[in-house]
Amino acid sequence: MSFEHMGSPITAMPMIPRCTCRSSQMTPRMKDHHLQLNLSKTELLVIPAKESICHNINLKMDSATVTPNKVAKNLGIMICDHLSFSNHIASVARTCRFMLYNIQKIRPYLTQHAAQLLAQAMVISRLDYCNALLAGVPACAIKPLQMVQNAAARLVFTQLKRAHVTPLFIQLHWLPVAARIKHKALTLA
Repeated sequence: MSFEHMGSPITAMPMIPRCTCRSSQMTPRMKDHHLQLNLSKTELLVIPAKESICHNINLKMDSATVTPNKVAKNLGIMICDHLSFSNHIASVARTCRFMLYNIQKIRPYLTQHAAQLLAQAMVISRLDYCNALLAGVPACAIKPLQMVQNAAARLVFTQLKRAHVTPLFIQLHWLPVAARIKHKALTLA
């Protein structure tokens, strides 16, 4: 459920009863279609996260009370109340490093082609998932993702940590992360 810009903090308070009313109307409609709202996973995100807007909003939905979170997860994307995507980038980088660690353990038994397929399936696909949302994010914020991609290229070719990755990217036909984000955003536009 999403709502439009609320304006000033004064106009934010009358929205709460309307949200509660709409959520109570949603429950019977969902039951008609054999669906059930999982209230334990329901999250409320107040954007923008300005100090002037009171964050002690409690939204009542059926028997549960939903309070605002700093971060909400939707379709695997972690969105914070400042829209910086720093939590999402850290989460993706952590998951990809774990995948690279697992691939590295079996790398001596793989051909270069098999290692490339594994890296693309397990790491690069995660870097590409919904990366158009990162358009406009500063390069310093995207750096952890670029470091993961560099490590993946080095792992495919069994290169040392300090090896230059540009020739490796050319051989693999990979774009750097910032270029991948730009390409996806332009493709979707």
